Amino acid sequence: MKILLSNDDGIDAEGLYRLAEAMSKIGEVTIIAPKTEQSAAGHSITMKVPLRIYEQKVRNKFTGYAINGTPADCVKIGITHILKELPDIVVSGINHGSNTAVSIIYSGTVSAAREAAILGCPAIAVSVTDHNPEYFDAAANVAKELALKILDHKLPDGTVLNVNVPNIPENEIKGILPTHQGKSKWDDGYEERVDPYGNKYYWLTGKMSDTDKEIHNDQVAVQNNYISITPIHFDLTDYKVYEELKEWNLEEIKLDS
Repeated sequence: MKILLSNDDGIDAEGLYRLAEAMSKIGEVTIIAPKTEQSAAGHSITMKVPLRIYEQKVRNKFTGYAINGTPADCVKIGITHILKELPDIVVSGINHGSNTAVSIIYSGTVSAAREAAILGCPAIAVSVTDHNPEYFDAAANVAKELALKILDHKLPDGTVLNVNVPNIPENEIKGILPTHQGKSKWDDGYEERVDPYGNKYYWLTGKMSDTDKEIHNDQVAVQNNYISITPIHFDLTDYKVYEELKEWNLEEIKLDS
């Protein structure tokens, strides 16, 4: 099995190395990841700055390529230029910090996996729910086992499995739940500061405002020490409203001539 690994924490991140250790037990691993941290980069791609590829060994063990771009850049250039073929699976992570609820939209980790799906490759995004995680074993193991299950069961075109794992010892995890994306949002603000020259600047601050309650919700599942697995898709169409729009008599809208 040929496995492409990426992330948004950068090629030197501990989570990426721990993921590579686990995935190398079931296939041939190639790491293509951002040269520097790209957290919250979303699905941005680089268009006006040249991309550069830096070949390097990861912990003197795995073949790696560092890219001066975003996570989506890494997967796109990795598949089309470095590998020159679709791998059997792309796994993005292990992210330092959860990617649940609205955070999925901002996540570079999820976007790397979603880019793989756009290119026609099955993909998993996996995160541990702490920005300074202590426990990677459960996340690494579930990523490995999910990759094998995907080969058996397949995923629909465009679908990504978004996995979130509590930052607790593996023996304290209660189980694994299929979940849906929550609706909890960030309560954001900008802290005004002043630089040494007297100029104002602003630093994003905030915390997650938990509004979800049901256990099969990604945010609630991990808060209750379950591993959350949410199938997500890059098709953003609201099909219910799409059908309703047909009843809006849109043809009555007069356009200026």
